Amino acid sequence: MRAYLSRIVIIAAALLGLVFLVQPAAAHKQAATTTSSADAGDLKTAMRKLWEEHVTWTRNYIVSALAGLDDAGAVAERLLKNQDDIGAAIIPYYGEAAGKKLAQLLRDHILIAADVVAAAKAGNAEQLASAQQKWRLNGEEIAAFLSGTNPHWGKEETRSMLRQHLTFTTNEVVARLKKDWAADIKAYDDGHVHMLMFADSLADGIARQFPAKFKRTVATTQSH
Repeated sequence: MRAYLSRIVIIAAALLGLVFLVQPAAAHKQAATTTSSADAGDLKTAMRKLWEEHVTWTRNYIVSALAGLDDAGAVAERLLKNQDDIGAAIIPYYGEAAGKKLAQLLRDHILIAADVVAAAKAGNAEQLASAQQKWRLNGEEIAAFLSGTNPHWGKEETRSMLRQHLTFTTNEVVARLKKDWAADIKAYDDGHVHMLMFADSLADGIARQFPAKFKRTVATTQSH
């Protein structure tokens, strides 16, 4: 009887040991899946933050520049820094040269935008038309660069979204000059929502182009 009970105790202990061995593995599987999902979510959040800053600091610059406020220069510098930050965000995927190229194109985008604001404020139609043409061409360059970098960033779709961004920004400038505050607020709100959509499109394109960076752990877990 004692021998029988001893065998039961030994078997129970062995089974208990297996339970403790299996539980950490299951916990690891769950943690790996959660971490992988969080990585993709982190990318989307980071992109949204960067492009949200883009429209927010552009908005701040428009307000300061049109009102002739003393902080216009400081706001412009902060806005330009945002373009460097956006460029830096793609370096882990496309390399330093690509990051610097995007940053420079976006810096040009901002500098031309400043010319658009200045010409609109001065009421100089000729300079305004010239600046807006340069702005559109710059948008074409950005769209070409992005679509050439990632096949999931379609050129036409990217071009269309960038043109829409320019339209919303122009509407802000025009509405503020006319002191049409309702239209001004609407233009910013519409542009803000649009830019978040653009950020999501970029994040989704990166995740689709580099699935191993976001799904490697999940794929490994599922194969066991």
